[in-house]
Amino acid sequence: MPPSTTTTATAVATKSSSAAAAATKTPEQQSKTASTPADATKAIQIVLNGSAIKTDGQGVTVNGSQATITAAGTYNISGVLADGQIAVNTKDKAPVTLILNGVTLSNASSAPIYIMEAKEAIIVLADGSKNSVTDGKSYVYANAAEDEPNAAIFSKADLTITGGGALTVSGNFNDGIASKDGLTIVGGTLAVQSADDGIRGKDFLIVKGGNIAVNAGGDGLKSDNTEDATLGYVSIENGVLKVTSGGDAIAAETDATIRAGTLTLSAGGGYKASLAADTSAKGIKGVASVVIDGGTFTIDSADDAIHSNDRIEVNGGTFAIATGDDGIHADTALTINGGDIRITNSYEGIESAVITINDGDIRLVSSDDALNVAGGTGGGGMPPGAGGRPGRPGGPGQDAFTYTGKQFLYINGGNVTIEAGGDGIDVNGAITMTDGVVIVNGPIQQMNSALDYDAFFNITGGFLVAAGSAGMAQAPGAASSQNSLLLNFSGAQKAGTLVHIQTSAGKDVLTFAPSKQFQSIAFSSPALITGATYDVFTGGSSTGTPQDGLYRGGIYAPGAKYTSFTISSPVTAIGARVR
Repeated sequence: MPPSTTTTATAVATKSSSAAAAATKTPEQQSKTASTPADATKAIQIVLNGSAIKTDGQGVTVNGSQATITAAGTYNISGVLADGQIAVNTKDKAPVTLILNGVTLSNASSAPIYIMEAKEAIIVLADGSKNSVTDGKSYVYANAAEDEPNAAIFSKADLTITGGGALTVSGNFNDGIASKDGLTIVGGTLAVQSADDGIRGKDFLIVKGGNIAVNAGGDGLKSDNTEDATLGYVSIENGVLKVTSGGDAIAAETDATIRAGTLTLSAGGGYKASLAADTSAKGIKGVASVVIDGGTFTIDSADDAIHSNDRIEVNGGTFAIATGDDGIHADTALTINGGDIRITNSYEGIESAVITINDGDIRLVSSDDALNVAGGTGGGGMPPGAGGRPGRPGGPGQDAFTYTGKQFLYINGGNVTIEAGGDGIDVNGAITMTDGVVIVNGPIQQMNSALDYDAFFNITGGFLVAAGSAGMAQAPGAASSQNSLLLNFSGAQKAGTLVHIQTSAGKDVLTFAPSKQFQSIAFSSPALITGATYDVFTGGSSTGTPQDGLYRGGIYAPGAKYTSFTISSPVTAIGARVR
């Protein structure tokens, strides 16, 4: 049985919840606090005027072009400061709220906004306001051993950004916006440019809304706590995000969770770029897990588009992916429960040690293997002494359920369409298919095949048609309860050539036009009935409606009759011996 995806999702949700609770305030509490409108007229006023700062209340100490807030409360900041700093340094047990209300703030040698100490810090972008924060290319520290602050907006406390205004951040030294605790973005229009990471929350980074554009030399959005397994996560609940990064667009040291939003991600220069061997330039990376419940994704990455060192779960969403490496890659397990996934360019389309497809509309284009079950630790491959490959001419085969490895492909539903340069489906282990529609086009080369597995392929339901080269062609295994056909032609057939199978009474079973040159077709359908006789035609035409090369409905006008066959066993081979 495939691993429980519900358990995985619940574990991630529980982990994220407990991590937030461990912070000074949960993200939900932070959001509630931050969304409470701050009355700028009742706040303590801090007015920036070139190289000077004026204030009208207690709790603020001014020293030249530096204002230090020493008490909890709400502060309304406006004006221009050419080279100075707004600092927060208070031990009060209440939050400090900074209203940016038309601020242009620069500092040539340190962080223009520096939260040294606070119970919690909230930055409110006043409705309709335009604000900018810019640092220099080098910082001057009082102690040469220090390495912080290191961002244009830097906080040692939990930081929340909200409001209806706009904020432009230029992090010329290192990061754009960084918190050593948690960072929550509730709203606002943010444009962040950074020499290194764009927006970073060490303990967690939560995006609840807003319009966010990041152009980062390093990672775009990041959480990087490596010391606590309950922290180091990124959670995106909504918003519009456009991220261009030299490294990973979204990177979580533990879990990356996305529930909704519109995300346009470009990492490492896009899918045509070349990367150094030690460079990570992934679209979305969660070291422990990636869970996607919804959203709209456009990902152009030099490295994997979606990646986890452990597990990935896709429950919904719309994806347009182009990548120089894998479209979706998980080292341990990858589960797809829904979504519209279109991978238009990849080296390998979807890869993991265990892949489970329960639903979804999936289209893969790969230069190598499209669905690839490989990797993982322990298991995999064939048991000692098995030898050969089942379904290949001359191979000894292997009965279902004797496989003891840990690499599996489970197809329980959905629609999968593949165009592969290498193997269409390559499983270094076993396949179980119970439902769904799978269409494979390619490869052309004889050393690859449309269907390639090491252990067994047990098909009990669903519809499979896989067209490719004949040199290493396979069909589902002889232990299957649903019948299959492996049809090898004597020569290569041109792309677009119709292959039509009908019952002896003329009822349509398959009308298919592969999009690539082919010499072999593996076909399995509930319509292949034991004892029945079928006719095979090539060429001709159909009035049916084609989708992914598969014609539905309509009338077939016969081309040339190729052969006839009668189903007498679970696998019928024409032009090759299948065991």
